[in-house]
Amino acid sequence: MSVVKSPLSEENLKVVSDALQGALVDLVDLALVGKQVHWTIVGPRFRSVHLQLDDVVTTARQHADTVAERASALGVPPDGRAATVAATSGIDTAKSGWTEDKDAVRALVAGLRAVITRMRDRIEATADPDPVTQDILIGLTRDLEKHHWMFQAENVNGR
Repeated sequence: MSVVKSPLSEENLKVVSDALQGALVDLVDLALVGKQVHWTIVGPRFRSVHLQLDDVVTTARQHADTVAERASALGVPPDGRAATVAATSGIDTAKSGWTEDKDAVRALVAGLRAVITRMRDRIEATADPDPVTQDILIGLTRDLEKHHWMFQAENVNGR
C-alpha cells in the first residue's frame, strides 16, 4: 500500500529509493558508532574527541531525518530499524570495551570514509532520476567530509 504517490517514474523511484534507504542506514549506523565510541573513549585527548564525536552524531541524526522524510515524501517508507541497519550498513562495527583516543579517531575516519564513498555513488546515481534527492545527498556529504577532514587532522603522524 502506498499512501503517497511519487511524481517520479517507477524506474527512477527505484533508483532514488535505494539511494535514500542506503543513506538512511549509513547515517543511523554512523550515529550509533559515534555514540558508542563517545561513551568509551579514554586518553589524553578525551575531551576534545568526545565533543567532536557529539558533533558527528548530531550531523548524522539530522541528515538521517531529512533523508527519511524525503523518502516518505516520495511514497517510500524508510526503514531505520536496528535489524535493517545491522544487515545493510557499510560501516564496521565499533569494538567493545574502552577505546583509546587515537583508535577512536581512526575508527571515525574509517567510518566516515566508508559512508562518504557510498554517498558519492548515490549522488551520481540520483543525478538524472531526481536532482532534489541528489541535492540532499550533496549537502549531507559536504557535512560528512568536513567531519572527515577534522578527524584526520586529529591524528597527524598517527598520534
